[in-house]
Amino acid sequence: MLTLSGLKRELKAEANPEKAKILQRFFKTGPGEYGAGDVFLGVTAPKIRKIAKKYHNLGLADVIKLLHSKIHEERATALLIMIGKFQRGTKKEKEEIYKTYLKNAKYVNNWDLVDMSADKIAGDYLFNRPKGILYKLASSKNLWERRIAVMATFNFIKKNEFEETFKIVEILLNDSHDLIHKAVGWMLREIGKRNLKAEEDFLNKHCRKIPRTALRYAIEKFPENIRKQYLLR
Repeated sequence: MLTLSGLKRELKAEANPEKAKILQRFFKTGPGEYGAGDVFLGVTAPKIRKIAKKYHNLGLADVIKLLHSKIHEERATALLIMIGKFQRGTKKEKEEIYKTYLKNAKYVNNWDLVDMSADKIAGDYLFNRPKGILYKLASSKNLWERRIAVMATFNFIKKNEFEETFKIVEILLNDSHDLIHKAVGWMLREIGKRNLKAEEDFLNKHCRKIPRTALRYAIEKFPENIRKQYLLR
């Protein structure tokens, strides 16, 4: 029988202390940084995914315990298991996992954890439902909830629905955090891949107040002469 303790043992068996040191610097885990206190084992993403797949039938109560872990890779594994359960789940099961995800959003507390899960759980669940919760999250004092709000809309973008992303981005234009600027710019760039005019119309309306980092991300794929025009505004 596969158990939570067994999963943790398998992750620790794959630990790489040298890689862990690199990851702790990369994910800004020092005092006062956005990932302060996060602990890494140094397990590679493919190995995390392999273990998550093996333990896909772990009970949701144990998955939540895993999500509450101080160890980054354990939280990542928990989210991968949740995504799998959501994708395979019945309508009722999807709702339970979505609610569990939002209830525990404070544990989805680094940008990679948000980016791997927000559109696949929150975005997917909300696509054909009222989206008021995203506006609440976008106005949260919690950095990760704000990033969840914009990253959840990636699900809509993939389905060529852009209105919600633009509305959430408008709320976040005055955000002070670089990680929100990057997410905003990334989602605008993704819109541009599918509908360049829609992105340009938004940028033309807001480019004077969009944060510099967000603008650079948004126009990354533009021709150099057009990029310079936007950056000079």
